[in-house]
Parts: sequence; C-alpha cells; structure tokens
Amino acid sequence: MKVVVFSGAGMSAESGIQTFRDSNGLWANFSIEEVATPEAWQRDSAKVQGFYNERRKQIIAAQPNEAHLAIQKLEEIADVVVITQNIDDLHERAGSKNVLHLHGNIRFAKSSGPKPEKKHYPIDGWELTLNDLCDDGYPLRPHVVWFGEAVPMLDLAADELSNADVLIVIGTSLQVYPAASLVHLAPPSSAKYLIDPKADVLTVPSDFHVLPMTASAGMHALLENLYLTRKG
Repeated sequence: MKVVVFSGAGMSAESGIQTFRDSNGLWANFSIEEVATPEAWQRDSAKVQGFYNERRKQIIAAQPNEAHLAIQKLEEIADVVVITQNIDDLHERAGSKNVLHLHGNIRFAKSSGPKPEKKHYPIDGWELTLNDLCDDGYPLRPHVVWFGEAVPMLDLAADELSNADVLIVIGTSLQVYPAASLVHLAPPSSAKYLIDPKADVLTVPSDFHVLPMTASAGMHALLENLYLTRKG
C-alpha cells in the first residue's frame, strides 16, 4: 500500500509554528513583496535574511507534534511519501524517511547567484548572514521557493501522487498554486482524506472523506482506521 501525505501549514501549527494565512499569521506583519520574492532580496537582502532567521529560530525551538509522529508510524504498514508545502523539518525530525519539500527547507541555504545551482548547504544553527558565501562566491540565501519562482519538486511530487493508493491531505486550505493542483492527480481508485479543523467550509473534491479535526486528532483517527483495514 502506497500512502501519500500532502501537508500544509496547519500540520505544524500544533507545534507552535505560525501559519502564513491565518489572521494572526506571518503575513499580518509582513507583506509578500517585502520578504518573499526575488525582487525583495535584490532590494533589501538584509531584511529578507533577518525574516528567515527568525523563522528558523522558531522552527529549531519547535518539536514534532502527534500528527507528525502518527505519519511516521504509518511506515510500519505502508510505503509512505510525505509531500509538504512547509519549509520546516518537523517531518524529518519525527522520523519520516521520504519527504519532498515543494517550497524548500529553511534548514538549508543555496546560492543567490544568477545561475541555478542544485547544491544545498546545511545551516548550522538559526542564523544565516550575508557574509556566508556559497562555492560560487555569492551570498547564501534561504533554500525556499519565493513567489514568482519555479517549484523544482513539482514533477517528482506529481509522479508520487499519480501512484497513490491512499492520499491524506492535512492542514492545508488547498489555495496555494501550483502545489494545490497536485491532489487532483491521485488515481480515481485511491482512498482520499482531508483533515482540517475548517474542512467543512473548504471547497473539497467530492471523492474526499472529510475529517474536520486538528492534525493530531485526525491522524490518530485515520491511523486506527488504516490499521483495522490492513488487518481486515
């Protein structure tokens, strides 16, 4: 059985990590144009670097929650692939072995130079400065996908979803494109679930089983169901 988990910001909210789109989220204090575009980096790289340093500090202090741990436990009975829109590393720290980061991983850096470079540099601690340089001599920037940039892992994620027996969408409003369009690639025969406290008011495809619960509560309920199905 192949299980694909598609996670969003609500997945990490229970770990104390601010979401971007809620009323008290990160965008309430910063505009996208200030800190999340290539143009923002060109205009004020120190401000952008400082924004992501603060996010990184918060992420390092956070711990995986029960939902992260439940997803890792699924590996006992299934081939599990996690596709996440989150830039934190909580899935990995919970023990998940196969994680695709659609929007990058803030615990890594990459070149800010004009030529695309595949190399990613692990960041020791929370702070990245403009004096930290990559191999080609340019300052390192956060390994995140900014608005207006291509999503390098999109094709690989699409391949994984097209082979899913079970799809679990958790903690995402399905409003961030092109990533949100991926859930429609799961085979018609696959079992599909959406876990989100606001699931009842979201626009959800009709073939999804909706669990209007927190990430942890929904994953525990679903995990029990999948174990019983497996035994049956």
